[in-house]
Amino acid sequence: MAIIARERRLALKHKLGNFLFSVFRTVLILGIAYIILYPVLSKLSSSFMSRRDLIDQTVKYIPKRPTLDNYRFAMEVMNFGKTFTNSLVLSVVVATLQLVSSTVVGYGLARFRFKGRNLVMAAAIFTLIVPPQMMMVPLYLNWRFFNMYGLIPGQGFNLLNSPWPFILTALTGTGLRNGLFILVMRQFFAGMPSSLEEAAYVDGAGPLRTFVQIMLPSAVPSMVVVFLFGFVWQWNDSFLTTLYLDSNFLPVALSNITTRLAQYFGKTDPQYFSLITNAGSMLMIAPLLAMYALLQRYFVESIERTGLVG
Repeated sequence: MAIIARERRLALKHKLGNFLFSVFRTVLILGIAYIILYPVLSKLSSSFMSRRDLIDQTVKYIPKRPTLDNYRFAMEVMNFGKTFTNSLVLSVVVATLQLVSSTVVGYGLARFRFKGRNLVMAAAIFTLIVPPQMMMVPLYLNWRFFNMYGLIPGQGFNLLNSPWPFILTALTGTGLRNGLFILVMRQFFAGMPSSLEEAAYVDGAGPLRTFVQIMLPSAVPSMVVVFLFGFVWQWNDSFLTTLYLDSNFLPVALSNITTRLAQYFGKTDPQYFSLITNAGSMLMIAPLLAMYALLQRYFVESIERTGLVG
């Protein structure tokens, strides 16, 4: 009987410990979710508020007189149709080119032995440390007087107000966050067994055919991660987009929305303009949320298979 009573006490302690751990985990997850979701939900709620809700002291989070005028004004001021199309095309092109360059460079660094390989990998990682603000002036001058490192005579070409700075940097593996993408692809290819390549070489396949037909199909999870990250970062980038391009792109249009609202209404109303700005922010976030909802299963699977953690 004493043994049975002791086993029951141990089982009860075990259940109590599991219960307390479940409560702690739930509270922790809810706290993290609140920190992440609160700013988004706050902007979403205020984006539907009317001017009367703004001055109503009883309105806190849920608007009493919801309206879509804020979204209408934001779309008109931001020229949403044109800026959305331009940003979508640019993000898809840049993310695709970053995927191609990162895959090729990552495979070369992982599977080929040559002098300076570690130095190249270190330089790629170093690009993640240096903020683009430190290189703002040389970057601007480089694309304003682009001469292919002196190969083009004269003052070169003016590539500003065009997508060429993003396209060329993405194609050469030096684009936004390209160092991280190279690291992801390099780590994935380095973890693949060499027997796959050896079997392909025995069957008569060359390095290029082995890369395309053997290695790439296995690297789809990493490629999905790289493409999605490249798309999201390019879509949300405001610094380089403002530096290189005109106002026909969403980040630039959103950053200039207050000035354009003052011109649109003929006066300045910071409190009311904040509601329209929040509506513009939601318009910019909405495509990313829709993309994540559609590709969530593939994205989570890719993260798990690549072992990429925060």
